[in-house]
Amino acid sequence: MASGERLIRVAIVDDHPAFRDGVAAVLGGQSDMEVMALGGSLAEARAIVDADDPPDVLILDVRLGEENGLTLLGSHSQTAVIVFSAFDYPQYHQIALRSGAAGFVAKSVETRELIEAVRAVAAGRLVFDRRQDALPPELTSRELDVVRLVADGLTNDEIGAALGVTTRTVEAHLGRIFERTGAHSRTELASRAIREAWLDVPARRSASDSRPTTFGA
Repeated sequence: MASGERLIRVAIVDDHPAFRDGVAAVLGGQSDMEVMALGGSLAEARAIVDADDPPDVLILDVRLGEENGLTLLGSHSQTAVIVFSAFDYPQYHQIALRSGAAGFVAKSVETRELIEAVRAVAAGRLVFDRRQDALPPELTSRELDVVRLVADGLTNDEIGAALGVTTRTVEAHLGRIFERTGAHSRTELASRAIREAWLDVPARRSASDSRPTTFGA
């Protein structure tokens, strides 16, 4: 690093201390970087980016215990956020990009790739290398509610009671969901929703939806 150049100030928020500390050691060993803050929760991540002197780059895990780190995106202004996750789904890349993240890096990458990503976003570039194919189906928030309850093992009658609609309405929702997703059974629908993280993707808004869209847990 040339004399007089400012260090890239980095914060890392991950709920696995050993992993977080390992990343901190790697980045802190770079001549052009300084690890200024560590955290393990969504509240700590918010405090870091809302500080009077926030970091240049925040490396943010998707899963922070029972919390979803992706909900932080869009609430910061001065810090470039790299979403760092073991869940390398195209959905997460899509959410991160649309929500204002500067990059997405899978935890399976080599160390040098993470280092290069930090330097890139600190310089104002975006880091999204994964192809944006195989995206999840576009479902309304009510349809996502139905999928979530199917994944929880509820019957159509139980889903109707939980959502305050008739069983016939639930059946109509499921018919449209099967058509859009290509799923052929409730079991396939539930397993794909969980495996492919559909419930973490913002829902398509519909005039019939009665509740605001939320991220899945």
